[in-house]
Amino acid sequence: MNNNPVRIQRNIAFLAIFLLAFKMVAWLLTGSVAIFTDALESIVNVVAGLFGWYSLWLAAKPRDANHPYGHGKVEFISAAIEGTLISIAGLVIIIESIKGLGKPHTLQKLDIGLVLVAFTAVVNYIVGTYAVNTGKKNRSVTMEASGRHLRTDTYSTIGIVVGLVLIRFTGWLWLDAVVAIVFAIIILVTGYRVLRNSISGIMDEADMSLLEEVITYVNEHRRPAWIDLHNLRIIRYGNILHLDGHLTVPWYYTVAQAHEEMKALEDLVVDKYGTTVELFIHLDPCEPFSCPLCTIENCTVRKAPFRYRIEWDIDNVMKNSKHLLEGDRLTHDH
Repeated sequence: MNNNPVRIQRNIAFLAIFLLAFKMVAWLLTGSVAIFTDALESIVNVVAGLFGWYSLWLAAKPRDANHPYGHGKVEFISAAIEGTLISIAGLVIIIESIKGLGKPHTLQKLDIGLVLVAFTAVVNYIVGTYAVNTGKKNRSVTMEASGRHLRTDTYSTIGIVVGLVLIRFTGWLWLDAVVAIVFAIIILVTGYRVLRNSISGIMDEADMSLLEEVITYVNEHRRPAWIDLHNLRIIRYGNILHLDGHLTVPWYYTVAQAHEEMKALEDLVVDKYGTTVELFIHLDPCEPFSCPLCTIENCTVRKAPFRYRIEWDIDNVMKNSKHLLEGDRLTHDH
């Protein structure tokens, strides 16, 4: 498969249509309510796959005058629609399963039906795992959501296959509806998680794990002139990472020198996360209270000896104030 996210999502959408046909045939052959629920979820896969394809295509478009931050947020909308559809499918499955529980009926051609749905499970798992890994690599919420949905579809299909095998050997027809209800609940949980993550993105909720990763990386590669870093924030729109913060540099630096330090920070982040990173760094001049925290050697204007090197972490870099020492305690300038 090509690593282009738009092409992968297009292939996922076409694959969903192909697998839906397999499941519909299996349902028509067997009359199993459990297989029907699996087919119903595949309809959601088709709709979500097609919309996800469109959203990734739109997210890949360059910025324009009306969208100065790009089109990446459409991925969160796509994931929200997918999560909603998954949840609706789970509710419909439960309703249909309860009806089937009250009126169990004899299943037909279970052997053929089992082979068909087992085949879809294998294909879904392979493609879903690939989509999740590619989504993480490209920081694509839509692709990762599609991949997780496909893998959840795999797990539910496996459960359905196990249930049908039990019915095949025990004759307990009521298991058909029970298996469908159990996996409908799993589908509801998946829908909730996808919906929750998409709403977090729409509301610009902080990605604390990513923020901590960036801070740790910058701290490990910091330069002496980076005296302090604070008010660091990160927002992800599609595959574009927007990062802004305040960097303290020596007050006596020329504009060119200060810009060189800012450019070094930008290059450092881009080197790790790729060119789809936008940095907005505000430069602050150092102040006398910065001297005990400054690691620059042979500084001719130093007001106090060096005492303490700040180890930047998520707790002290997120605050919107410079760091300083009060006695032996690290605190912030207010």
